[in-house]
Amino acid sequence: MISRRGVLTALGGIAVAGGGYGAGAYGEALTQVDSRLHGQSSVFATTAGAMEYAVAGSGAPLMMIYGTGGGFDQGLLFASKLREKGFQIVAPSRFGYLRSTFPDDASPVHQADVLVELLDHLGLDRIPVAGGSAGALTAAEFALRHPDRCSHLILMVPAANLTGRDPVEFSALQRMAVNAVLGSDRWFWALSAFAQRQMIRTLLATDPALLDIVDDAEGRRAEVILKQLLPISRKVDGLRTDGFWAGTPSLTAYERITVPTLLLSCEDDLFGTAETARLLQSRISGSKLVIYPQGGHIWLGHDDDFAAETTGFVRGAA
Repeated sequence: MISRRGVLTALGGIAVAGGGYGAGAYGEALTQVDSRLHGQSSVFATTAGAMEYAVAGSGAPLMMIYGTGGGFDQGLLFASKLREKGFQIVAPSRFGYLRSTFPDDASPVHQADVLVELLDHLGLDRIPVAGGSAGALTAAEFALRHPDRCSHLILMVPAANLTGRDPVEFSALQRMAVNAVLGSDRWFWALSAFAQRQMIRTLLATDPALLDIVDDAEGRRAEVILKQLLPISRKVDGLRTDGFWAGTPSLTAYERITVPTLLLSCEDDLFGTAETARLLQSRISGSKLVIYPQGGHIWLGHDDDFAAETTGFVRGAA
């Protein structure tokens, strides 16, 4: 499913080729990261500690919970088309990401409970909640535990272990390579710069051949999603926690979710979320399922479609 040889080859090549060029370009990349994040979010105190969040756009509010390796900025990126359709996006940084705390209990259940405090802080009553990839775990728990605060649930490429088998299985060598990348801003930047397509396949679980058939805007979106994983150093706890909860057999009582639910995925997602979405549809009564043939884990080529489905679902469901 994920190319071990490609990752290891890229690591070796970078060690040889990255020398002189790398120093200046890497420093510039970190400067761009600081510029992207500075002043774009707020922090408030919760019962679990500090929580970072951003609010963008105008219109009816919708909370977007990003996937592994993101932050509030990835939440805003995932929901950019929804902003264009007239939603105000509430984008938190989950436990262990960027400026949000990492409490002893960093489970999706605890995160869901603390997100209620965010709604209280913003003076919001009951809003739609969308979750992508590992963020779908928190979104589902929010809908299950707080249906009085969740009007609609949208699960996008949901990364959940429903069969007792981790959908992302790494060999020992793959794990070594991925740990090297996710343990260092410099290594991550180098691989993203010199082996971008391999990184899109490995970390974003999307066939890079799709870049050759989607329009320029979607190709840039894939590049931005990858670049926004920096700074890895400020996301390590969140990354490791997401890996644990996405790989652990799910304890979420999906069959008890009562709010209107939309499930979105792509058949060729290398993390196998299409099958997960089908299983979730069988467990969540009355849920709607939409699966596209291509798009991978970042629904490449279908950002407009995901936004249109979500908009129609939220505005059309009672």
